[in-house]
Amino acid sequence: MAKERTALRTQILAARDSLPAEERQRKSRIITEHLLALPEFAGARNVFAYVSFRSEVETLPLIADCLSRAVVVSVPLTLPAEHRLRPYAITDPDRDLTPGYYNILEPLKTLPPVDPASIEVVVTPGSVFDAQGGRLGYGGGFYDRFLQTAAPQALRIGLAFDLQVVASVPLEKHDQQLDYLITETRTIALRRTAPCPEKQRS
Repeated sequence: MAKERTALRTQILAARDSLPAEERQRKSRIITEHLLALPEFAGARNVFAYVSFRSEVETLPLIADCLSRAVVVSVPLTLPAEHRLRPYAITDPDRDLTPGYYNILEPLKTLPPVDPASIEVVVTPGSVFDAQGGRLGYGGGFYDRFLQTAAPQALRIGLAFDLQVVASVPLEKHDQQLDYLITETRTIALRRTAPCPEKQRS
């Protein structure tokens, strides 16, 4: 299964990287509009969101909208030695973010930390998704650990372009599933299922 997951991730990320910048920005705006129209998100007062990197669905406009509505917005600091994410609250992305792990924009360590138990919604990145709630990350397992152990109470919303959605993601036991998947054409309400049994892993 590992080879299948790696090949799928490589294929989909190459397709995502090939999107022209203007098209990516246009589709990201539409996805953001869909997310803001979702009642569960619109009513949230404490949101944890990824900071977009390279060809991901862009999130800085979303973060700015949340901050303008006095929503508490936290973003992840990656702790590679501990294999986990730590949320810090930001109020001004231009001032509060700096290049960090893999040159991804991350919060300054001097910012106030946020208790993961207080987070209502996690806006989740990924490489490959399916319409059943399956998600394939980038191989580090950081979001899977965060969702499972730090913020299991939070609503999980994945953002993706349509080209990232496949018929079925090959899931392993540790993979955390989503509550919603939002693309430029669909808002998919999902029902989380139990993790894959160990015997299905390869």
